[in-house]
Amino acid sequence: MAVARTPGALFGDRVRELRQKRGLTQVDLSERLGLPQSRISEIESGARAPNLVTILRLAVALECKPSALISIFDRADLRSILPK
Repeated sequence: MAVARTPGALFGDRVRELRQKRGLTQVDLSERLGLPQSRISEIESGARAPNLVTILRLAVALECKPSALISIFDRADLRSILPK
């Protein structure tokens, strides 16, 4: 049986995917955001969920629309990833 991914892990996967597509390291992205590299690592691993302002800053830093960051949830079964 497959283990359901958490919303944070799915979002983190998307951030990592977009960052890597742009040829950025976590350090590069952290400098663009003005956050520690450890925070980027926490977001990408799903250990920390960003707030709305951070999501908007990520969109600016990654030169994408905010919807590109959350589009990962369009393919997910939302009921299965939400906490019970």
